[in-house]
Amino acid sequence: MQQASAASQPEEATLAFARRVFQSARSGDTPQIAELLAQGLPPNLRNERGDSLLMLASYHGHADTARILLAHGADPELMNDAGQTPLLGAAFKGDVAVATVLLDGGALPDCAGPNGKTALMFAAMFNREDIARLLLERGADPELRDADGLSPLSAAMRMGAADTAALLSKVPT
Repeated sequence: MQQASAASQPEEATLAFARRVFQSARSGDTPQIAELLAQGLPPNLRNERGDSLLMLASYHGHADTARILLAHGADPELMNDAGQTPLLGAAFKGDVAVATVLLDGGALPDCAGPNGKTALMFAAMFNREDIARLLLERGADPELRDADGLSPLSAAMRMGAADTAALLSKVPT
């Protein structure tokens, strides 16, 4: 019985450490993440849902943490189990600063999940005009279609996202 207890202590300590690491990314504790990366923490470490440290930092709006992760080799195209990239999360949230860091760090503006939805489609659907404009400036293709055949403009119109629909209707095809 003591042997099982002793064996579970290191496992519990490892799990507690992992929880702290993911919470540091989620809360934007850039100094902590930077220190751990300098000590050899894998920059593409993922949790049980496939969310990478970069995904968590990006989704929760921590541009500086995202920047340090990218500088240490985090993959901006690494999808979680739901088929989302950090850029899709930033587009959904409407975070221009994070989206800019991700694009500067190598995120592809037209990367799409299994359903074919791109960051521009997310920005269009949720009326994130500033993100849509940034993505268009960075080369996002407004003519791409998702698995249901929707373009960013048609997705914006379907969702009643007037600002992004107006922006996308002016984009030359």
